[in-house]
Amino acid sequence: MSFSADDVRYMSEALQLARRGRFTTQPNPRVGCVIVKDGVVVGTGYHARAGGPHAEVAALKQAGYRAFGATAYVTLEPCAHHGRTPPCANELVIAGLKRVVMATLDANPLVAGKGKKILDDAGIETLAGVLEEEARTLNAGFLRRMNGGLPWTRLKLAMSLDGRTGMASGESKWITGPDARRDVQQWRAMSSAIITGIGTMLADDPSLTVRPTEWENWTSGEPVQPWRVILDAGFRTPPTANVLKQPGRTIIVGTHSQLDRQTALSDAGAEIWVLSGTNGRVDLKALLQRLAKEGANEVLVEAGATVAGSFARAGLVDEYVIYQAPVLMGSSARPLLDWPMQFMREQRKLVITDVRMVGSDIRLLARTKTL
Repeated sequence: MSFSADDVRYMSEALQLARRGRFTTQPNPRVGCVIVKDGVVVGTGYHARAGGPHAEVAALKQAGYRAFGATAYVTLEPCAHHGRTPPCANELVIAGLKRVVMATLDANPLVAGKGKKILDDAGIETLAGVLEEEARTLNAGFLRRMNGGLPWTRLKLAMSLDGRTGMASGESKWITGPDARRDVQQWRAMSSAIITGIGTMLADDPSLTVRPTEWENWTSGEPVQPWRVILDAGFRTPPTANVLKQPGRTIIVGTHSQLDRQTALSDAGAEIWVLSGTNGRVDLKALLQRLAKEGANEVLVEAGATVAGSFARAGLVDEYVIYQAPVLMGSSARPLLDWPMQFMREQRKLVITDVRMVGSDIRLLARTKTL
């Protein structure tokens, strides 16, 4: 495959458009489209929200008759099935496009090469793979859900320079500064669900929402509030907890029936799931599979060392989001993960993908899996 400089340039613009939907499109993928005629951009669009126009349709509407004989740059293979909107591949054929360039093919089995085939059969020149890695990164959760039946799982951690997350007394607020805490709001907004444990619930009584005072600074559309998922084997969450006073779904996941407690929580607005694993703990993989079946593309685990360590040990973390504050907390403070290892052969290697300053703190991104 041969890509021109223009192919890369216009696909880069389409990816920038797609990123505008990163807080609002779930469970759909983030998609952008740029239509070019004789070296001039005549139409642009992006998918803003599930049920709304797809990127290609928005770009075609803007381009109008100028789309005839033009080239469309799309960050994901145009859809080929009837959902809440008609197939975008057919719309491109009807508009008379001459060429369609795709960043990556769709992993959705309802599409998966079928959109490209519709275009090919109509005599439209197609090309796939331009800036593919960037496109797949943007839709890591959607692609993982379609390919493996699991959401892309991020584990958010905050620690001191010496790798500690809280004092032995239980104190943990605040290790990182206000800029890092604001940055976390964007990770929440990109997530379909936030998972925490009963220990965090009882200690902090968090709301686990994206705060309106934050999103108005970085998106024009209101983010979809993530589902709040509490790992609570014995259903000890108080019916008066803050998470149950927030809009949207709160899911409390236990391991065995506690009818009176479950009824009280259900009456307070919680959804009750029972997913029993080993040693009286929640089956974490079954939980992620069920969240994926309900449309969760990305989940964010925000919890203490015990829950964080459980996800890590089970090999269920795709990406670590680690904030490191310029403080020392001492050897008696709590570790980053509850994950005892005895030998060097037990170590788990990560791939660091990004390191940057967020206020006075360092933010490090590391992956355990490739896309």
